[in-house]
Amino acid sequence: MRAELLSPQPAPPAEPGLPPLAKWPVFTIAGLVAAAQLAFSPFGGFWIDEAYMLAAGKHHLDWGYVDQPPLAPLIAAAMDWIAPGSMLVLRLPAVLATAALVVLTALLAREFGGDRRAQTLAAGAGATGLWTALVGHWITPYTFEPLLWLLLTWTLVRWVRLRDLGQPDDRLLLLFGVLLGINMQLKFQVAILCVALLSSVLLVGPRDVLRRPKFWGGVGIAAVIAVPTVLWQALHGWPQLQMGAVVAEESPMLSGGRSGTAVTMVLYAGVAGAALFLFGLWRLLRNPELRSYRFLAITTLLLYVFFVATAARPYYLIGLYGVSIAAGAVGFQRRRESRRTRFGWTAWPVYALSAAAAGYMLSVSVMMTSMFGVPTADSLARDASAAYAALPPEQRSHTAVVGDSYVIAAMLEAGGAQHELPEVFSPHRGYGYFPPPTERIESVLVVGDSTALRQQFAEVRQVGNGEVPIWLCTGKRGTWAEIWPQLKSL
Repeated sequence: MRAELLSPQPAPPAEPGLPPLAKWPVFTIAGLVAAAQLAFSPFGGFWIDEAYMLAAGKHHLDWGYVDQPPLAPLIAAAMDWIAPGSMLVLRLPAVLATAALVVLTALLAREFGGDRRAQTLAAGAGATGLWTALVGHWITPYTFEPLLWLLLTWTLVRWVRLRDLGQPDDRLLLLFGVLLGINMQLKFQVAILCVALLSSVLLVGPRDVLRRPKFWGGVGIAAVIAVPTVLWQALHGWPQLQMGAVVAEESPMLSGGRSGTAVTMVLYAGVAGAALFLFGLWRLLRNPELRSYRFLAITTLLLYVFFVATAARPYYLIGLYGVSIAAGAVGFQRRRESRRTRFGWTAWPVYALSAAAAGYMLSVSVMMTSMFGVPTADSLARDASAAYAALPPEQRSHTAVVGDSYVIAAMLEAGGAQHELPEVFSPHRGYGYFPPPTERIESVLVVGDSTALRQQFAEVRQVGNGEVPIWLCTGKRGTWAEIWPQLKSL
């Protein structure tokens, strides 16, 4: 008896019905991802959308915006308040969200019955996604969205697993509602996800989730959380709906149109990720072991078809990668357990190639931000400030700065902390819905293309020759209440 007590005993599972969590390999992979993303954070400069998030949150904080809800701008403003001007601190929440995505992918594999090796393979694939590597330290909505989508699906997967064991935990449905509401404050695409999920559940089940009172309680919680930003959209004429046409118009340039979106939407998963994604999607559709989760495969296919048909951004599906990747990793575990494969060693070169591709994308992110980075933001603000300072004092008090696009306006505000600038405006995209100049503004310094304002002012002359031309527009024709609606454009 004493020998039995002294001999090492196998550790029991952390939870009945679940394999032990592969803590060391999973958290090591997540830690490496966080370290790599954090190491690259101080380099380059602001990505376009990062400058927009910071400017919107710091100078125009509101319950909503034309092209997004307020959560990402609020996070950016909060981090800048904690450490003004620090790119490392500004990007820290994005880095943590990227690392958490790796852990959550492994947790999904565990929910599907994955052992330590399957969890590690899932985490490795989640860590080496090409899109994730590219944007993993940018403070943008599409950096946080994959984590929130995956959290939503994790609550459903866990609820289904416990229900199948006869131990349903309907508190997960309330958590689903909370996460859905938070998603609605980040990006509205989650509404499309919910439509696809509902359609899939009605088609293949589990329909009993719709009869659970706590499910509808979760829906109510989500609605309450989403009310402020939905009201903002309603009061401003639902501009988010108009953004669909803008995205489709930009698609040929950004992603090669529908055909480019169709291919890139899979390739963004990375080398290992794309293989596991496709294999896992097939298993979710066909394997009896995963019959209860088939609705997630249907949801993925519905969204894939919808996003391709509407020429959407190819990263819109990223938030569902982890589900199929986890199912694929467990699929290879089942083949290993049944001794149907002798090529397990091939995973190592595949993952090495996947890691190399992800590392390349991480370096590309620095090159991309260098094109629109802090030097550009700082020099734009410096040049605009010099043009403003050159004006006579009496004219300066009646002059504002106008960026020809939301990008220029955001860069001016992001880089303007060290330079004297008046209030910055732009008629483009989200900036067009911010308050226009007051009637005391008689002249404007236009940074960029002045074509749109030439008919609104009697005289337009160039006063700056920096990276971007600067124009002084004087002799205003009409009031801003008349001028601004003619200039606004998405």
